[in-house]
Amino acid sequence: MSNMELKAKINKIIKFSNVDGPGNRMAIFFQGCNFNCEYCHNPETINICKECYKCVETCPTKALEVSNSKIIWKKNLCCECDQCTKICGFDSSPKVNDYTVEDLLVEISKVKAFIKGITVSGGESTLQYKFVAKLFSEVKKKWPNLTCFVDTNGSLNLDDIEYKELVENTDFFMLDVKAWDNSEHLLLTEKEVNPVIKNLYFLRDIGKLFEVRSVIVANRLNNRLTVENVAKAIFNKDIRYKIIKYRHFGVREEMKSNLFSPTSIELEELEKLAQKNGAKNTLII
Repeated sequence: MSNMELKAKINKIIKFSNVDGPGNRMAIFFQGCNFNCEYCHNPETINICKECYKCVETCPTKALEVSNSKIIWKKNLCCECDQCTKICGFDSSPKVNDYTVEDLLVEISKVKAFIKGITVSGGESTLQYKFVAKLFSEVKKKWPNLTCFVDTNGSLNLDDIEYKELVENTDFFMLDVKAWDNSEHLLLTEKEVNPVIKNLYFLRDIGKLFEVRSVIVANRLNNRLTVENVAKAIFNKDIRYKIIKYRHFGVREEMKSNLFSPTSIELEELEKLAQKNGAKNTLII
């Protein structure tokens, strides 16, 4: 399949980010996710728009219109009020564009001199793994100085032969471990945790795990169990462990009543627990 035939649904592109991997990076957010996390901070990236047109009717600047039964987003008219995503009852967004690999290479070329690399995120970028693999391959041909990172929920069995090209073309992965206990993970995400843990060890063993992240929700998850086991998994490895404070920003209103932020003392205790169990590089954010 040629670069022009491969297409991916992209929610947004952040030209310069310093929170999506090392250095200044372009972050590309793919549309579509196979998790439905209670605390998802960008739920508008979960599903693909089903063209119900509800958002079109409420857009204050007429930046959305229907053409051939499809919603067209006129970026030049958009005031970024996000009314369209707030009113969407399907955890989606009409502001999604189809990009070819060549389209994204053009965007990268505009900022290549100012970034250290690119990071694909989401949603869940690995669901469009053939596209990502090809994109990374082309980036490495054109700009070998740029690094290619994947931000993932770890839901795919990355050691399967099907994902060989993706893994080979990716410099490093950043993996979310949301819960260690399977029943908690099911409650939180609606998916089993086993593939995530399997990827934790697999990516560690092949030297492509840059960072593990765990979001800490108070009085909801067994955070000590998760932090202790992740720390043991990356024992004495040069892998960063981010212990992330849950915050309400971007979370669906109906989910907030059961979710609470931990205290600074709780976070510090979890960091000490991680260090005690072998995590060399920890960071509270």
